Amino acid sequence: MLARRWFLLCKTNPILMRTLTSTTSGSKPLPDMHEGHLPIHVNNVRNKLRSIVGASTNWSDHMQAMNERKALHTLLAKNQADLPPRKMRDSYIEVILPLGSQPEIREKYLNVNNTVRFGRILEDLDSLGVLICYTHTKHEAVGRSPLSIVTALVDKIGLWKKVIHPDSDIKFTGNVSWVGRTSMEVKMHVLQLQNDVYCPLLDATFVMVARDPENKRPAFVNPLIPEGPEEEKIFKEGELNKMRRTDFSEASLLKMAPTAEERTVIHDIFLNTLDPRTVSFRSRVLPPNSVWMEDAKLKGLEICHPQERNIFNRIFGGFLMRKAYELGWATACSYGSSRPYVIAVDDIMFQRPVEIGSLLFFSSQVCYTEENFIQVRVHSEVYNSDTRQHHTTNVFHFTFMSESQIPQIVPKTYGESMLYLDGKRHFDSAVKETSA
Repeated sequence: MLARRWFLLCKTNPILMRTLTSTTSGSKPLPDMHEGHLPIHVNNVRNKLRSIVGASTNWSDHMQAMNERKALHTLLAKNQADLPPRKMRDSYIEVILPLGSQPEIREKYLNVNNTVRFGRILEDLDSLGVLICYTHTKHEAVGRSPLSIVTALVDKIGLWKKVIHPDSDIKFTGNVSWVGRTSMEVKMHVLQLQNDVYCPLLDATFVMVARDPENKRPAFVNPLIPEGPEEEKIFKEGELNKMRRTDFSEASLLKMAPTAEERTVIHDIFLNTLDPRTVSFRSRVLPPNSVWMEDAKLKGLEICHPQERNIFNRIFGGFLMRKAYELGWATACSYGSSRPYVIAVDDIMFQRPVEIGSLLFFSSQVCYTEENFIQVRVHSEVYNSDTRQHHTTNVFHFTFMSESQIPQIVPKTYGESMLYLDGKRHFDSAVKETSA
């Protein structure tokens, strides 16, 4: 029932008519938002980013290019008040992925089911989000930007279609929607051409941070001035998103005990797994149509080669998201024994950069299920061979929907119970709040 309600709401939810989407999607744009903006080919986004920061296209020259950026420290603002304010329209960008009009680029985006690989869309969103922020902070008199802008957080991605077709053009649009002192929220929308009209595929909210040329310290960014009630509403939403993230972090199960309701949920699961033939807390049995959480895992390893570097010669965040998503998808697929569809991504925190040459470990876990929904958590960490230490780099949360009935996931230990509750929180936030 929940799955059917969700897709019905996708067709009628007013969020699809946000004012920052393309005029061809049927929504009402902000005044002059699109004037003077020619779409950028998706292959040119990374080239533009390299030009903005002065990054080298050759790995052998990267050290020299990074050393040259050190001299840009003098261009940094001493205070945010010294920077000219911007409007939302100033950072607005459209990017075209011409899958229909240029079939030769399809193979990179094609999966075995003849649909578009969602992991590739994540990569394109990450690059676009950074370019939008550089557009917001650009100074015409400066050749190269002194800022190092990186992705700090993927706040949420909500999908409105099960399938992205590989033979129709896709349009990405986005702009800065909220600004702090050194951080920027970016709202992006993805639409696909259907019957000569661009129809919404997904909405995404990213948070980017600006740092100095050596990517060591925070740097100020241009303030944002909303124009009119619609932009003020969007800006206010950015403030509320920041407070929501703070509240969610403070209530983390790594810091606080579960609520009374959550404790009851876990205790009921525990009682349901006790062996009725014995009077023992240690004797556990798996209920029918269920799977122990410890049996719903997959792991992966990546050697981080220079090919996957970003403009600052660390591993590209979009690459990390793609690899985590694909492992999470495989986990949901093997768990549900059918093809799953991603419906939401949320709360991806980039805790530390991944250096070239690192050994990157991924661990994927089904942590919560409800009806035919599967909540998957993917943890990534780097291994330092010199110190023999592991350090967490990211935690990813994906919500999938299976077309067939799935078994229920059952935690056995206290640690698994906390993963179960954390997964339930993310599921409620990603699906139920959107539907409401």
